[in-house]
Amino acid sequence: MQKTDARAAEAEPAVAVPAASADAPADGRRPLPWALLFGPAVLAGPVLLLLVRWLDAPVMQAWRTVCLAIVVQALPFLLLGTALSGAINAFVPARVFSRVLPRRPVLAVPVAGVAGAVLPGCECASVPVANSLIRRGVTPAAAFAFLLSAPAINPVVLTATAVAFPGSPAMVLARLLASLATAAVMGWLWLWLGREEWLRPAVRHTGHQSGNSRWTEFRLGFQHDFLHAGGFLVVGAMAAATFNVAVPRSVLDTFSGSPWLSVLFLAGLAIVLAVCSEADAFVAASLSGFSPTARLAFMVVGPMVDLKLIALQAGTFGRAFAARFSAATTVVAVLCSSLIGGVLL
Repeated sequence: MQKTDARAAEAEPAVAVPAASADAPADGRRPLPWALLFGPAVLAGPVLLLLVRWLDAPVMQAWRTVCLAIVVQALPFLLLGTALSGAINAFVPARVFSRVLPRRPVLAVPVAGVAGAVLPGCECASVPVANSLIRRGVTPAAAFAFLLSAPAINPVVLTATAVAFPGSPAMVLARLLASLATAAVMGWLWLWLGREEWLRPAVRHTGHQSGNSRWTEFRLGFQHDFLHAGGFLVVGAMAAATFNVAVPRSVLDTFSGSPWLSVLFLAGLAIVLAVCSEADAFVAASLSGFSPTARLAFMVVGPMVDLKLIALQAGTFGRAFAARFSAATTVVAVLCSSLIGGVLL
């Protein structure tokens, strides 16, 4: 039996087993070709060279100049506005605003619009303050007038407008009057057409919380507002610079040549760019191809209706309110800007 097995083993052909390559990995996977490893590194050189040449092109130099100029001019006003807004939020009780308003809603609306000058900050800061006023018994119409006017007529914004448009006090006056008129009209429209089921006030605390350090609240509020608004400032400056250097002159002539088209175009641009109110005057000043009335519409619509403000209103008061209120505010702001700009500018 053993001899039979030995003969069968000798009869089977021998299968050659290839020797393991010294370069093969232990898990049996084949190594990547050297071209795949060094190809991207070789191609990176020409790509970087083309990128550097593209950044040094005259168009990109003009883009960097416009963007940097807008940011540098607007940054001090943004810093001051967010600092004052944080101080008011931490040190001024919210009940102060409700005490100075008349009890009659029709009279409280314009007074609340004028009182918006005491809150120098971006439009994002006015939404929680308006929510706090409603929860403390202030009529919603007056709170909404305050919400719209606060980021548009405060001293920081008006001073920034005067700096952005030197030698043009009429532009500052037109912005003040158009913004006040829009805020008052929207407050009265809410008294006339507003419904409670559209409004869903969120339970949020604004101002000083008992037991907390006021300086800590000031620091946190200032840090949040500055970083939030500063990011939108940079994005807005980049968008304005791109608009200035990339949009063909023929396209600009199509809109700027028509009084109504130019106003509607810059109003829509203000909604999309969502530039902070302390900085939008410098962006508007850079749009020199458009009429003064169109640039006024940009500065009136922007602090009252933009993408981030619509989202913030929807989260605070509800989507039904934000959709109706934003659409109506845009129409009223464009009409007020056109009427007042046509008279003063």
